[in-house]
Amino acid sequence: MAGFETYQEYQRLEDYDEDSPPGEEDLLIHVPEGRGGHYCSLLHIYSTGQKNGFACMVLSEFFELVQFLFVVTFTTFLFNCVEYDVLFANRVVNHTGQSLGPLDRNKVTLPDAILPSEQCTERIQGNSWIIFLLIMAAVFWVYRLVKVICNILSYWEIRQFYKKALKIQMDELCNFTWQEVQGRLIHLQREQPMCVQKRELSELDIYHRILRFKNYTVAMINKSLLPVRLRVPFFGDMIFLTQGLKYNFELILFWGPLSLFQNKWSLHPKYKRAANRQEVAKQLSRVILLTGLVNLLLCPFVLVWQVLYAFFSYAEVIKREPGSLGARRWSLYGRLYLRHLNELDHELQGRLGRGYKPAAKYMNVFVSPLLAVLAKNVAFFSGSVLAVLIALTVYDEDVLTVQHILTAITVLGVVITITRSFIPDEHMVWCPEQLLQCVLAHIHYMPDHWKGSANKSETRDEMAQLYQYKAVFILEELLSPIITPFILIFPLRSKSLEIIDFFRNFTVDVAGVGDICSFAQMDIRRHGNPQWMSEGQTEASVYQQAENGKTELSLMHFTIKNPRWEPPQESSVFISHLKEKVHQDAQTGPSPQLLLSEAPLCTSLLSNESATGPDNLLASVLAHPVLTASGLPGRNRRFIPPSSAASAAASVLASLSSSQQPHAGRSRSHTLLPSRQHHDSTMYCSDHTVGDSMSASDSRVLSQSHSALASEFASAEMSLHAIYMHEVHQQKTQHPSGPIQASVPMKDLSTNYGESYELSHV
Repeated sequence: MAGFETYQEYQRLEDYDEDSPPGEEDLLIHVPEGRGGHYCSLLHIYSTGQKNGFACMVLSEFFELVQFLFVVTFTTFLFNCVEYDVLFANRVVNHTGQSLGPLDRNKVTLPDAILPSEQCTERIQGNSWIIFLLIMAAVFWVYRLVKVICNILSYWEIRQFYKKALKIQMDELCNFTWQEVQGRLIHLQREQPMCVQKRELSELDIYHRILRFKNYTVAMINKSLLPVRLRVPFFGDMIFLTQGLKYNFELILFWGPLSLFQNKWSLHPKYKRAANRQEVAKQLSRVILLTGLVNLLLCPFVLVWQVLYAFFSYAEVIKREPGSLGARRWSLYGRLYLRHLNELDHELQGRLGRGYKPAAKYMNVFVSPLLAVLAKNVAFFSGSVLAVLIALTVYDEDVLTVQHILTAITVLGVVITITRSFIPDEHMVWCPEQLLQCVLAHIHYMPDHWKGSANKSETRDEMAQLYQYKAVFILEELLSPIITPFILIFPLRSKSLEIIDFFRNFTVDVAGVGDICSFAQMDIRRHGNPQWMSEGQTEASVYQQAENGKTELSLMHFTIKNPRWEPPQESSVFISHLKEKVHQDAQTGPSPQLLLSEAPLCTSLLSNESATGPDNLLASVLAHPVLTASGLPGRNRRFIPPSSAASAAASVLASLSSSQQPHAGRSRSHTLLPSRQHHDSTMYCSDHTVGDSMSASDSRVLSQSHSALASEFASAEMSLHAIYMHEVHQQKTQHPSGPIQASVPMKDLSTNYGESYELSHV
């Protein structure tokens, strides 16, 4: 990036007739007095809808304050007001009283171990370290209290906006989807302009305002700009991105007092000029250094808080369900790596939620035979001892009074739970390639070298970086206060010039919206990758290209999720080209009727017992190449010629497109080449294929919840596009038809693009 000095100055898009004035508050929309006279943030409007209204948000803020207060006071009480010698019976307590027997007089009660309030206060006052920590906690709590009060006032304005402008009551808000709220916002802008700088408020404008900073972060992860890959001695390359580290990235770049943005919608002018890039890079380096030193200074306090909060949050869960530490979750890095540009939080959560079970099944197929043998025997011995102890306690409950007997029972139970996680399911089918394809259908992104290598441990380890154990997540968060300062001071500070170049080269100003990341425009001409079906349509250099098809897949995802959005000409050309390519490949693919008839067998092969209509459709596409390659006859008792997942996906997508009838609610104008005629149609609307591929029970569900089912089919539609585009991309990279500019392999998880910082250097 540092060598790319002359690429461009800060750019202003000329998409609209008038430019934003310097002082425009982009995040705020104004509703005139007739609607209630409110200034509201689109981000707050979205957050209110996702958090189910005013009451839930206020209650959450209140309990956050109470939770912090409880942790501080309870911890202080445990350290200063409990006599542990009495509690552990190391010191005899003699109770006096005629009604007490000889045994009861030496029995320890809970009040015996609690010091009187005067003695407790004296202990606290005599410890200056405790007083210092309490003062810091009190200052932070007062700061949080003031912030909560300001937030509640803002939430009240949002509440009034929902009630008076959007005509949505708070008790009904949970029944509205975001698309419905967004539709009312767009209608309100047309009826009574809220944003004076734009005559029309599009879906993309709303997404840009809500996701301004997140789009920058997703693009920087895509271009491997943020130093989240560390080279750890004896462990190799590891991904490290925690909530604390992410908070510091955002503080430095977006909303901190010394950040690159002068307000919430505008990059500071000095970062927009190439002439002083070296000067502002040095300034950013000093800001990063200062932030790292502050983190280093606060490290002990943050570490203590992390340990206490983790203990209070997870100790009971671990005791009750020890296996919960072996559960998996999408890592914070995985959420950014897999996130589309212009993808809202609830859309990402729903997509990754659908991919949770397929990812778990894929990870579970990797078992160690040696560990399985050891685990079975350890579980047998531990279970035998535990069974005897339980039998003895059932026979005589006095066994529980034996010293450490409860500890032994608890530890044995934990050992059994952990060892069982290493014992494979005896009914498991070994099909890693198909399971990984099923994962891809939901997560939409995967490095090229995973193709054909699903059975390798290296692929499994890289997948584990996206889909980590909860125990690893907790450990990383506990280590975050220690590691974060060094990441800021060393690897991030060395990238100051690259960061400055990135923000200058990839920031555009859109009238009525403000400064946004140019990748968020999903402009195929400017950021397309010729290896992802945009050959001949993009003018982007290697530096300008988004990696792993981020631009193309994000465009398709946004188009499907927002069917009323009218894309610009370059995007329409790409969509039309993709549609033509799908129809061509569908000619050599299996018929949709054949795929649907294979649905029960395919869902059985992929172990998806509770599959719905969209899931059956997707499973048929994924498993059809396996069935045809195996030589199994179809339902007509004739053998079916082999076909690829790309042709099967194209066949289904083409059938969805051909069965679509134009209707006003989802019409869109696409510019087709070379005729340049406009056709009112959607991309691949799934709503009209529901009746062809659903059972009677699914039809009843459709009548009860049409929007929910339409959303499921839209997700299945995007999954088919992801499978198809990845297959075509693999064909293009393996058999290039012409000279294609090589892309930088910066997002392949096993490559060494950029710098993997050595922890041993710190």
